[in-house]
Amino acid sequence: MPSISKGSAKTLSYKKETTWGTLAGAVGAKQLRRVTGQLNLKKDSYESAEIRTDRQISDMRHGVRSAEGSLNGELSPSSYSAFMEAILARDFTAGVASTTFSCTIAAGVGSLWTVTRAAGSFLTDGLNVGNVVSLTGGTLNVANTAKNLLIVAMTATVLTVRVLNNSVLVAEATVAGVTATVRGKTTYVPQTGHTDTSFTMEEWYSDIAQSEVYTGLKVGSMALKLPATGLVTVDFSMQGKDLAQSGGVQYFTSPTAQGTNGIFASVAGAVVVNGTPVALITSADFSVERALENAVAVGSNSAAEIFTGRIKVTGSLSVYFQDAVFRDYFNNETPVSLLIALTTSDDALADVVSFTLPKVKLGSFEKADAELGITASTSFQALLNSNVAGGLVASTIAVQDSTL
Repeated sequence: MPSISKGSAKTLSYKKETTWGTLAGAVGAKQLRRVTGQLNLKKDSYESAEIRTDRQISDMRHGVRSAEGSLNGELSPSSYSAFMEAILARDFTAGVASTTFSCTIAAGVGSLWTVTRAAGSFLTDGLNVGNVVSLTGGTLNVANTAKNLLIVAMTATVLTVRVLNNSVLVAEATVAGVTATVRGKTTYVPQTGHTDTSFTMEEWYSDIAQSEVYTGLKVGSMALKLPATGLVTVDFSMQGKDLAQSGGVQYFTSPTAQGTNGIFASVAGAVVVNGTPVALITSADFSVERALENAVAVGSNSAAEIFTGRIKVTGSLSVYFQDAVFRDYFNNETPVSLLIALTTSDDALADVVSFTLPKVKLGSFEKADAELGITASTSFQALLNSNVAGGLVASTIAVQDSTL
C-alpha cells in the first residue's frame, strides 16, 4: 500500500521576498509553529455558455491562477512576528529607554504603582502607554528591578504601572541613575512609510517527498482569541501569486526549526481599559484586516499584483455586568484605550507580548439574562489616535514582543 502523508511529517516554512512574486532564496527560511496551516493553488474557471442542440455543456476552461493560505496557531513570543509586522505595514524596531534619571516609587490606586522622575520627560524619551518596561540601575530595591511593568497611564514625569505577575513594588525615596527600558521590540500601523511585505512559503511533506512552493503571499487578516480559560489563539489568512514550483526535493535548505517559547494563556497578564485594570472580562477577541485585491491582466495567467488597502481593527469583549461603566462608554460614544498584555508564566520577567489599541469606540452593549452571573457583550472598532498628549501612540494598534 502506498504511503499516505501525515500532518506530523509536514513542515511549513517561510521567508520574506525581496521582490513580490519572485522566489525568496533557499537559505535562511524559518519553520512555523502551527495547529493547522495550509496553502493551496486556486484557479478561476469559465463554463461555456453556448446554446447547443444536444443541450449539454461542451467545455470549461481554467483561468487566472492565485494562491491562498491559512494558518492557525497558539500564540507564543516571536513565532508570528513576521506576519504581525506584515499586516501592520511596519517592521519591528528596538524599544526605547529612559536612561539615568532620578525617581521615587510609590503605591497608586488599587494594584497600580507610580514611578516619578525628578527631571526630564518620559514622553520625550519615546515611552508610550501600553509599553512593558523594566527598571534597572542605581540603588533600586531588588523588589523593584527585573519585573514586567505595564504602563497604563503616563505624563512627562510620572509612569503609572501595573506589575504583570501581580507582585508588588516597594516604595522608595529618590533613587538616582535609574533606567526604564522597553522590553524587546515594538511595531504599529504607521501614518507614512508603510511596508508591503510578501513571503515565499513551502509545504514539505517529508514522508512522501513532496514539495509545494508558493510565492507572493501577503497577509490579509490576523485574528486573536482570548477565552476566559484556555490558550490564546491566532489565525492568519493570506493571498498570493501562484504555486511557483513543486517536486520531490525540499526547496528551503535547512530552515530554522520551530521555536519552543512558552504559549500564552489568557489568565496570565492584564487587560486595562481606559487606564483601569479590569478583572470582569470573560473573553476578548479582535481582528486586524488589510484589504487585499488581486490584479488581473490579459495575457497573464496569474495575479499581476496584489493591491493593499486600509487596515481595519475590530473586536468584541464579554464582561460581567457589575456597573454602568461599559454601558456608558457605549451610550456616550466615549473613546477609550484598550491594553492587553500576555505573559508566558508568573515569573517577574517572563516573556511578554502586548497589544495597545489607543482609541476604541464601542459599537454595542447587549446583556444576556441568566440565573447566575449576567454577562454583557460589546463590539468595538479601533481608530487612529490623534491625541498623543498622554503618551498614547499615534496609531490604530501597536504590538510589543519582548523576545525580539
